[in-house]
Amino acid sequence: MDQKNKGLSNELIELLDEKVAFFNHPRFIEHDPISIPHLFTRKQDIEIMGLWIAMLAWGQRKTILQKGHELIELMDGNPHQFILQHQEIDLKRFERFRHRTFHLTDTLYFIHFFQKHYQQHDSLESAFTLNGFSTENKDIGPALNQFYTYFFDEPWAPQRTQKHIAAPMKNSACKRLCMFLRWMVRKDNAGVDFGIWSSISPAQLVCPLDVHSQRTAEKLGLVSGGPSNWKKAIELTNVLKQVNSTDPTRYDFALYGMGIEDKTTWK
Repeated sequence: MDQKNKGLSNELIELLDEKVAFFNHPRFIEHDPISIPHLFTRKQDIEIMGLWIAMLAWGQRKTILQKGHELIELMDGNPHQFILQHQEIDLKRFERFRHRTFHLTDTLYFIHFFQKHYQQHDSLESAFTLNGFSTENKDIGPALNQFYTYFFDEPWAPQRTQKHIAAPMKNSACKRLCMFLRWMVRKDNAGVDFGIWSSISPAQLVCPLDVHSQRTAEKLGLVSGGPSNWKKAIELTNVLKQVNSTDPTRYDFALYGMGIEDKTTWK
């Protein structure tokens, strides 16, 4: 831990570290959406299922996990291979797949995006960094805006699907994408996050902000009250950087632990 903390009490820091130690642990995985990409070892499968389940991570966690397993089954247990090798007739099976407002149109566009990207790139990492994102950027805001533009670069991209991909330029807190990038970028020995990307530094990550984590952060005096948006996510992350400038999103585990213990709904 850094000693650059500016005003946070030692008691609060100890509490945050205690919660990180408890929740940044393999036992965290089983009932969390991150369990879906943990079913795989191939980098591309982890990326595909990681992004997809992160985008579906709202509602009952049990249902989220069921939908993740359903997607895997629909892709014959091999997401990357299916994305690259499927035939048009194979897409018909997805007609029965839905999760809340995520419908067939959205599913088919996600499959199209993945196929187009992996036909040209080995990793999904480049979708966030191909237009010059570097370690000079303060945070992942430019990477998220870049990804949004890249994801919807088809002139026929369904307008309805745009609500499933957030972006700082739309003043969204981008909770699900920030969570996905935490999974891909953070590196430690706990075995929860994957740490398989290197173009983005853990120091650039932004803490995933939802109703639970923001409520907890407000109670702890980490942030002021206000709407949950990109500005608020940056405000929280900057405070956490005072405690650990190189890995601020490790405290996402603490805010999660204090915010939704004994709860089963993701907002």
